[in-house]
Amino acid sequence: MIELNTFSIAARCPRSGRLGVAVSTAVPAVGGICPFIEPGIGAIATQSWVNPYLGIEGLALLRGGLSAKEALDKLIAEDPGRAVRQLGIVDREGRTAAYTGSECVDWAGHIEGDGFTVQGNMLVGAATIEAMAAAAARSEAFDLHERLMLVLEAGQAAGGDKRGKQSASLKVFHKEAFAWLDIRVDAHPHPVQELRRVFEIAKQQLLPFIDGMPSRHDPIGGIPAEVSAMIMTPPPYRPGGNGGA
Repeated sequence: MIELNTFSIAARCPRSGRLGVAVSTAVPAVGGICPFIEPGIGAIATQSWVNPYLGIEGLALLRGGLSAKEALDKLIAEDPGRAVRQLGIVDREGRTAAYTGSECVDWAGHIEGDGFTVQGNMLVGAATIEAMAAAAARSEAFDLHERLMLVLEAGQAAGGDKRGKQSASLKVFHKEAFAWLDIRVDAHPHPVQELRRVFEIAKQQLLPFIDGMPSRHDPIGGIPAEVSAMIMTPPPYRPGGNGGA
């Protein structure tokens, strides 16, 4: 087990059906072990003394027709390490469930909202997730990826992880089995700020390419000529440049 002291959001967009997780922590490469997402099924953030199988098995339970709450109840009931677990789940209908074990390191807690859940442990205080929940509520009109980025920034601005900062991740799935957006900062002194830099580049350079990639229903796909031209251009001369790196 790896102890992840972190703050995160799991959310569903009611307009597009997109599902996503954004997370930051003071441990490297959090994007590889915290978010679990399946298009049309659900999104799970597993943290504290993280057990990835809660994400894997949680998605299987959601796939089998359980609601977020039913899946969470079953996962926790069957986990002997439940006292040190923290989970946030949103299902395909936007129903949510969250859990903070009694032995998670203070400050630890969660807030469920309309189509989202925010959670954190080993934080400077409750203000972190309160700010995240407020940001999630007031950004409902934004597309999911924009909303997740804003919520993560709100959590960091309110204090975040009391040990400092190291990694951050933002992942969104739409209709395909591959991620629509998956960006990570694995080790950086200001990971949320760096994630924003990468995020702005990805919006201009990556997402137009992703939208033209092959899909289950269109194995050829179609990259517009202007997007092909942009990709063939050296990064410093593309929209957004190389972000100053």
